Parts: sequence; structure tokens; C-alpha cells
Amino acid sequence: MSDHGGMLMSACNTITLNVAHTFNASPCAVYDAWLNPQIAKRFLFASDEGRVIRADIDPKVGGHFLVIDRRPTGDAVHYGVFLELRRPRRMVFCFSAAEHDHNADRIQIDIEPLAEGTRLTLSHEMCAEWGQFEEQTRQGWAHVMQGLERELEAMQVVNVPEIVAQAASEPSKASAP
Repeated sequence: MSDHGGMLMSACNTITLNVAHTFNASPCAVYDAWLNPQIAKRFLFASDEGRVIRADIDPKVGGHFLVIDRRPTGDAVHYGVFLELRRPRRMVFCFSAAEHDHNADRIQIDIEPLAEGTRLTLSHEMCAEWGQFEEQTRQGWAHVMQGLERELEAMQVVNVPEIVAQAASEPSKASAP
């Protein structure tokens, strides 16, 4: 694989759409969820009517990912290569969906800690000729964010009993004489 994808990208006028979402989780948890196949297959490119039958992720620069969502209309294949990985703040990958079979789009994910929680901003750069898919693409990423939020909440629920048990076993300072 040469990097002619980069040259193709510059050969078209691009539009960039942004989707931002705030999560009640740490930047590391948000970042790691994208690169963990067990978690990613439950939210990344997963449609309500389909089920992800394959999620291969090689989380290194130059590493590839492949996510296949089996839908009633057929298998939706999503493929990409990681261009930049800076845990837990930024992730950049080129991405193509086989059903559109166009030049690889460029996705940049920026993750910033807030006073409470984490804000994720995703920028999706695509050829302007695919502009008619902009709203559909935006909704797709919004759906991914909602799925990620569900997964992060589910992970936190799992941890809660341990915290409660810990608190219960520690003697309360208030009751000390």
C-alpha cells in the first residue's frame, strides 16, 4: 500500500463536518474504547438493524482496522488506517466504507478533559462530491457517539459495587470519638 490515498485526497475539494459529544468518563476510557475490539464492535459503525460480525483493530500508527456490520441489506465494510495515535488526546485515521468506494476520508478525533467528564470532537473530512451524504454521515457519527456513551455507562455500572463495598468497609471518620 503506497500512500497515494493522500494524493487522491488533495485532488478533490473537501468539506469537513464536526460532531461533538460530552461523556461522563475519563479521557483514557473514551480513547481506549475506540481501540478495544470487544467494545468497539458494540458501537463503532454498528447499526440498529445490523450486528457487527467482525472488528479487527491494530492500534498503532500504520495499523489497520476493519469493521463489518451485517445488515439486512448486506455487509457494510468499514476499513481504515491509523495515521496518528496520541493517547488519550488525539486519534487520526483515514477511512473508507466499501459501499461508497470513494477516496479515503480523514477522521480526526480530539479528546479533552472537562471539569467533569470528557469532550470528544470528531472532524470528518470528505470529498465535496460526497456532500449529499453529509447529513447521513453526521447522523451516523452521532449514532456512534450515543452507542459509545451507552458502553461507557455500562462499564461504569460494573465498577460501582466495588466502590460502594470499599466505602462501606472503611470506618467512618465522622463516628470516631
